[in-house]
Amino acid sequence: MILYDETIENFNEDVMLNRIADRAADKYTAYYKRKPGVSEYRSWANSLAILNNSFTYAGLKDNHIVVEYELPFASTRIDVLLFGFDIEGNENVVILELKQWSNDSIRKSDIEGNVKVNYRGSWAEVAHPALQVQGYYFGLKDFIKIFEDENAPKLSASIYAHNYSKKKDSVLRSLKFSDLINTYPIFSKEEAVELGNYLKERLQSGKGQIVYERFARSPIGPSKKLLDHTNEMINQRQIFNLIDDQIPAYNLIMHKAKDLSKLKEKTLIIVKGGPGTGKSVIALEVMGELLRQGKKVVHATGSSAFTNTLRGIVGSRARNLFKFFNSFISAEADSFDILICDEAHRIRETSISRYTPRELRTNLPQIDELLRLAKLNIFFIDENQIVRPSEIGSVSLIKDAAKRFGLEDKNIFGFDLKTQFRCSGSDAYLQWLDKVLEIRESAIAEYDPKMQFRIFNSPQEMMEEIRARNKEKENSARIVAGFCWPWSNPNPDGTLVKDVVIGDFAMPWEKKDEFWKWATDLEGMEQVGTVYTAQGFEFDYIGVIFSNDLVYRKSEGGWISIPNNSYDSMVKRNNSELTRHLKHVYRVLMSRAHLGVYVHFMDKETEDYFRENLEIDEN
Repeated sequence: MILYDETIENFNEDVMLNRIADRAADKYTAYYKRKPGVSEYRSWANSLAILNNSFTYAGLKDNHIVVEYELPFASTRIDVLLFGFDIEGNENVVILELKQWSNDSIRKSDIEGNVKVNYRGSWAEVAHPALQVQGYYFGLKDFIKIFEDENAPKLSASIYAHNYSKKKDSVLRSLKFSDLINTYPIFSKEEAVELGNYLKERLQSGKGQIVYERFARSPIGPSKKLLDHTNEMINQRQIFNLIDDQIPAYNLIMHKAKDLSKLKEKTLIIVKGGPGTGKSVIALEVMGELLRQGKKVVHATGSSAFTNTLRGIVGSRARNLFKFFNSFISAEADSFDILICDEAHRIRETSISRYTPRELRTNLPQIDELLRLAKLNIFFIDENQIVRPSEIGSVSLIKDAAKRFGLEDKNIFGFDLKTQFRCSGSDAYLQWLDKVLEIRESAIAEYDPKMQFRIFNSPQEMMEEIRARNKEKENSARIVAGFCWPWSNPNPDGTLVKDVVIGDFAMPWEKKDEFWKWATDLEGMEQVGTVYTAQGFEFDYIGVIFSNDLVYRKSEGGWISIPNNSYDSMVKRNNSELTRHLKHVYRVLMSRAHLGVYVHFMDKETEDYFRENLEIDEN
């Protein structure tokens, strides 16, 4: 998505005629089906007009400018991209981040890499803008294939803080940021000429349309999948380039871990985020880096499939550091330096089960077992992924337990991840899905076609598409379904029973005694997964059998559950919130993909309801 795309000469005219913000707003409204916020409109009007002064000074005309360029596989947008040739005949692409911050709106942060910014009266930890543009720099390097060419364009990135004075107490230019700023310079309000010279050096020979067309035609590389790189992340080096709101969260965690010996009290960090916002990426990048620093770290989840898969990937050295939430009944307090709880929404009331030896049974809540384990406790959570009544993880549960351990508010930190890296980088798709499933109200009610969504008349047709995607790229697609059929043990000869039957369509569930292999083994391409094996994983494409345990009935006020159609006895038994849990199930299943979601609806009225909300030709 691009909001403005012109030559610098035409840009100059639009600024002079005071219509630059209107053009960007019209494109925004057409794409998002809603008007931009007042502050966003004002930022275009003010910042772009001021930027034009530097263009004029640099004598830029035959260059190309793009405003609000959306990074591949992400919902974040780069403010400005500029294209052209330098005087030596080299192609150049320049990233510009525009900041309206004033000196009064920025404070120092104790956290390395962060600053504090005042947003509408509230101070928030954010990444230093040089770290922000570094993320954009590597975001382009990672995915735009021309930057891999031998004659690749030169890529630069900088910041123009046109309301910020370098003459006052300059938080942004603190000595600790000097290395970053040398690579990703900041231009203050007194430095319009310096910015002009910086741009002139890279773009003065014009011919921006040539560079832009090469950039626009460039193939987009595949997105990185977490499981493809987990072993390297844990055992060798950082793999993922963190972007926007991921950076200050990571910085805070690493800061607290660095000062572990100075922590006199427990510290709690809660990172919230929807599907595809990078919770598990941050969790595993943090873990790998802390292990390389010699810290005692343990990673825990409530997902057997996810934890067993991670254990299999990381190898013998690290596998014992991946645990389940119920693994710590007999653990001593402060056994580890750092506890990382991924998918914390799956925390249960207690770790006791029928298999727990009598001598280990206690009344201690599971959350208390977890919090006593380490000095630094990090929880990654999405409360809208709770799919069973026994799952009670929530922000309030974690904070209430922290109070029982004597944690004061000053030792409790929270971050909310918004930037979307799955679903073709479309946060709009997830907001639309939440609205259609009536999980939460959202600002976006329209389907975003950036994320492919296809409805199939039969499960056979849908499965053939899944097979076609796997033929193009092995292990890139899966089929999943609501738990509406029995789950049989394998036959004596090891073959799987084809439990999932819809008319002439028949396929087996994932193998019962090795269900955690479904997401990664090649055999999983011909098995149907449930929410319990799919949660935490991601694919290029997902095929969803939207079963008849949850249906939409306009005459009955919306979504209703039909317990008799479900085989998930642990969920449906005496569950007054069955409808809510099933809506979460299908939200999880329909948010597993990077590129496309394929759906077959068993219930016609439910299908019609989705089609009405799509309002496009999904084929």
